[in-house]
Amino acid sequence: MTSSAWTAAGGIQTTGNYIGRARNFEELKADIEKAFSLIPGKKRLNLHASYAILNGEKVDRDAYRPEHFAPWVKFAKEIGLDGIDFNPTMFSHKNMKDGLSLSSPDENIRKFWVKHCIACLKISEYLSDEFGKQCLMNIWIPDGYKDVPADRLTPRLRLKKSLDEILACGYDRSKVLVAVESKVFGIGVESYTVGSNEFYQNYAAKNDICCLLDNGHYHPLEYVSDKIPSLLAFYDKVALHVTRGVRWDSDHVVLFEDELKEIAKEIVRNDATEKVLIGLDYFDASINRLAAWIVGARNMQKALLFALLQPNGKLKTLQNEANFTELMVLNEELKTLPFDAVWNEYLKRQGQPQGDWYNEVKQYEAKILKERN
Repeated sequence: MTSSAWTAAGGIQTTGNYIGRARNFEELKADIEKAFSLIPGKKRLNLHASYAILNGEKVDRDAYRPEHFAPWVKFAKEIGLDGIDFNPTMFSHKNMKDGLSLSSPDENIRKFWVKHCIACLKISEYLSDEFGKQCLMNIWIPDGYKDVPADRLTPRLRLKKSLDEILACGYDRSKVLVAVESKVFGIGVESYTVGSNEFYQNYAAKNDICCLLDNGHYHPLEYVSDKIPSLLAFYDKVALHVTRGVRWDSDHVVLFEDELKEIAKEIVRNDATEKVLIGLDYFDASINRLAAWIVGARNMQKALLFALLQPNGKLKTLQNEANFTELMVLNEELKTLPFDAVWNEYLKRQGQPQGDWYNEVKQYEAKILKERN
């Protein structure tokens, strides 16, 4: 779970310096295992390519191989994860030249990132083989310009060329579902983002790949809950990054708020639980990282449960009959029904703490995280 704003050095910008940041693979594994132990249900891990385990080997991102992620596969199987999804990492690297990667006018830079994405496709095929399930590989680039550009079209044509070359590598579509993710803007790209929503929607439709909607990557009054059913009318699969946008920042911890509930409702009421691929994308270095993971994941689960408990058939009938008064009345009554009783029963059946799980996190912080400082 990462922030998607890049710094002048082409890296990731986060705020805060809460104690206990994982400094190596072993510490990160311990944190993930502890957090996942307090999140009910089946879980998958989504890795960025930057989490390759190189063990001192001098290899750049365009030459990453499946064996660099074998330790992650071993770990995922040990703790019973449902699979691993994957992302190329086109930031925090010297070849993020002038803030551009797949859309760079420097042909050497552009080709480097094309090779990186092709390498990631091979790694995604490996992950699919290991878990016997399709791997989602999502492509997001931070390419854009801080001020008003002189040419909006040519960078997008270069991005299109790069994506065409990546998809032409001969990957196995039964094993890997490629997704593309748009964004409005970020720090350093306030005026223009190459990978816009319109560009990726059209590219995905034309090339039979998946569109990924990040609900922090749109204007404040655009709602992903409304976009989901629009895409379901045309796509077999829709991918999500669920986050919480606060003005320009898209990666706050997911809270149990109205838009999250609406996203879950659209997934459930449209029988799309197998069509919409839900990923969580948030990070806050100013608070306990494990608590952040747990709160966001549990809130997504709560929202889905809330949606499953709605009388969706009745609500649709009222709408179709233009009985808008009763529809409003029923929707308001549903807001205060005690769905937490069902949530607590779910936790009980999953063997999860029904009381203050945060006490376990605080104990872990006192025993493990504080020692890292």
